[in-house]
Amino acid sequence: MYAKIFIPIIAIAILASFSLFRVQQWEQAIMFRFGEITRSDYTAGLYFKFPWVNTVRKFDIRLLNLDQEPQRFLTAEKKDVIVDYYAKWRISDVAKFYNATRGGDVTYANGLLGQRINSGLRNEFGKRTVQEVVAGDRDEIMEIVRITTSKLPEEMGITVEDVRTKRIDLPAEVSSSVYSRMQAERTRVAKGFRARGAEAAERIRAKSDREREVILANAYRDAEIVKGEGDAQSTEIYAAAFGKDEEFYAFYRSLNAYKTTFSGTRDILILQPNTEFFKYFNHPDGKLGLGE
Repeated sequence: MYAKIFIPIIAIAILASFSLFRVQQWEQAIMFRFGEITRSDYTAGLYFKFPWVNTVRKFDIRLLNLDQEPQRFLTAEKKDVIVDYYAKWRISDVAKFYNATRGGDVTYANGLLGQRINSGLRNEFGKRTVQEVVAGDRDEIMEIVRITTSKLPEEMGITVEDVRTKRIDLPAEVSSSVYSRMQAERTRVAKGFRARGAEAAERIRAKSDREREVILANAYRDAEIVKGEGDAQSTEIYAAAFGKDEEFYAFYRSLNAYKTTFSGTRDILILQPNTEFFKYFNHPDGKLGLGE
């Protein structure tokens, strides 16, 4: 009794296992009929196939990685650079991918993609010097490489999402010459900055010295003017004061002359006693008294 129930159920389950297939969200599938592609537009879901007539091949459409071994490329100076890069890609058309890669061989697809990227890099590195490659054009080069791989969806059914360089090195025989050239260039630039700085410093010093001389000359001129005005006022005051009594003025001037003349302890003057210089010594009124 139970055998009559379970045998048909088991038979139906076995038939269903050969007749149904499921496509996940991260997959795309191709259905074949005796080895020929009949359909490749399956989305996620459960589908029917004819057992032993149809076969199904599933492909992962998530990001795949191409991690190449470091490659040597020639620059415009005919010098080698060693480039280590990687690429991120995904399958965009499973039918084209299957036909272009020997039945959907991912390893074979990586090889074809690597050849295409290497060709693009070789062309771009050949247009640039070592300094341009090492110093600043990496993003531009990678963008051009991404453009050169933009036709791969139509050709191979794959889409390159990103290409990045991990490292760009110079061979040992090239590094020393490149670094020496870069050092010489930086030294030349530094000397130029120093020369311009020295020139500017000389201009500043010359301007400062000129302004200093002008300031000193103006100050000396103003001082002489003030001094002359002071001397004039002093002379005018003296003249006004001593003009009231000329005899007293003469006596005062003589006393100053005596004080100045006899201030030293070793001063010797050989003069006659009745000279004009000693007139106030001989007579209180300042008379010479030559007959006395």
